Amino acid sequence: MSTLRIAPSILSADFARLGEEVRAIEAAGADLVHFDVMDNHYVPNLTIGPLVCEAIRPHVQIPIDVHLMVEPVDSLIPLFAKAGANIITFHPEASRHVDRTLSLIREHGCKAGLVLNPATPLDVLAHVMDKLDMILLMSVNPGFGGQKFIDSTLPKLRQTRQLIDKHKAEGGQDIWLEVDGGVKTDNIQKIVAAGADTCVAGSAVFGAPDADGGYHTIMKALRQAAA
Repeated sequence: MSTLRIAPSILSADFARLGEEVRAIEAAGADLVHFDVMDNHYVPNLTIGPLVCEAIRPHVQIPIDVHLMVEPVDSLIPLFAKAGANIITFHPEASRHVDRTLSLIREHGCKAGLVLNPATPLDVLAHVMDKLDMILLMSVNPGFGGQKFIDSTLPKLRQTRQLIDKHKAEGGQDIWLEVDGGVKTDNIQKIVAAGADTCVAGSAVFGAPDADGGYHTIMKALRQAAA
């Protein structure tokens, strides 16, 4: 993979210093800020909303990648678009009309994507490939940070990469392939080899600050391990 994008998940950041934390990951070479939105309904945890997205937007130039683990989805999309999100992804199970929700995200000027849980089959992608900018495969069950990578994600990644390559070969648009959950220096090489071009890393990044409070060492280590 020629370009690997790393998206540190602020779910593992120090929330008391969030502006500082996102500036530090950008300075260390992060490509995206991954923003986990949980509603204690679709997943068993409650995190952050559009106001926090709006608050961190002025602190970074890199795109904000919003992962909605909420149900229903549609009412939040305009709020996150207005708050400065660049990419919005959601779970197909949480939308009544997947095609309409993808269109709604794009109508609000954001890139759109679907998130598949470990047990969600790839069939849901079949009729919406033309509306996708990103496919996010969960390599843990969503809800909490710090979980162990589920190995069955690797064959699923390879299958998804084949679907994307076939779609592009037939004249379709580029689609990013992102992985989220348990990504660390000891498994990122396997994940990238299986076809991922974007990796979310939460505790791996925010759990390993440099002495000066930056994250240069771990970001460099992740890229070297991936290569």
